Amino acid sequence: MYRYLVVIEKTSTGFSAYAPDLPGCIATGETREETKKNMQSAIKLHVQGLLEDHLEVPESKSSAEYMAVA
Repeated sequence: MYRYLVVIEKTSTGFSAYAPDLPGCIATGETREETKKNMQSAIKLHVQGLLEDHLEVPESKSSAEYMAVA
């Protein structure tokens, strides 16, 4: 099992998502839930492609947290 941080951003037409540890792995959707579902599929396909091509699957190194500023 692989686990990656996913960043989801609101756009003018819906949502977009990317995984910082998987360059080029992105997804979009009209809703946040649709985008999450599409991103899960995109990550699965991305990892499968790397494995089929006998390439290294990157380990997850990214993290996120909110910071408050006054």
